[in-house]
Amino acid sequence: MEEFTNVDFNALKGFICDMDGVIYHGNQILPGVREFIQWMQDENKEYLFLTNNSGYTPRELNQKLARMGLDVPEEHFYTSALATAAFLRQQAPGCSVFAIGEAGLLNALYDAGVTMNDVNPDYVVVGEGRAYSLDTLTKATNLVLNGAKLIGANSDVCGPIENGIAPACGALVAPIEMATGRKAYFCGKPNPLMMRTGLRLLGCHSAEAVMIGDRMDTDVISGMESGMATVLVLSGVSTRETLRTYAYRPSLVLNGVGDIPALAQRTAAAEA
Repeated sequence: MEEFTNVDFNALKGFICDMDGVIYHGNQILPGVREFIQWMQDENKEYLFLTNNSGYTPRELNQKLARMGLDVPEEHFYTSALATAAFLRQQAPGCSVFAIGEAGLLNALYDAGVTMNDVNPDYVVVGEGRAYSLDTLTKATNLVLNGAKLIGANSDVCGPIENGIAPACGALVAPIEMATGRKAYFCGKPNPLMMRTGLRLLGCHSAEAVMIGDRMDTDVISGMESGMATVLVLSGVSTRETLRTYAYRPSLVLNGVGDIPALAQRTAAAEA
């Protein structure tokens, strides 16, 4: 543990937490996660898992955690796919898209009234997924050149998996950006729209909440710029060495979320 400023977890009302690299790697739960979630539930904390992974629906995330022995209701999840769909519903109601992604992204778009169009869509929307191929990349590139606007579900270039890292949405969008000369608009973290939605869903002011994640360039910066306390955990893609390359810093650095209940208990004991 490396402490920069004091974070009183007992006093905080809301917890916004990343998932990949914080709760699990692939299908493997990380140490201390079960105790952390139990502590939030026992302490009646408002909590939301705010993930940039666009591949899963909230129901699939609920079931994924259930297979790990964790009971987290669907309403505690908000994804970059939902943020992307909300952005399109607000910006261009009834628009059409050519989408590259998994069920989480496609279902969110359908639910927002967006239709699929591979001829002359208003937008090309890219998320993570196995549907990515040279054919879909070529199709997307030419649709953008013909006038479709380019949207990325999130800007993460990689994410942790059980045996290493995998390319994420930012890396999959990059070839389209390079081939077309057009820059994508990313709807996931650190987009302030996603953070404001997270706080609204929690019913919290930013001063009452903390953002917990494993990435400086999405999790920590999004929390910091939203006025929240921030915790960087070293259980994902970041290390203390990468931390030193950024001009900003988190409120606290922990090995993992499993450290939080013990810190809260020590703080409560010191104040007793």
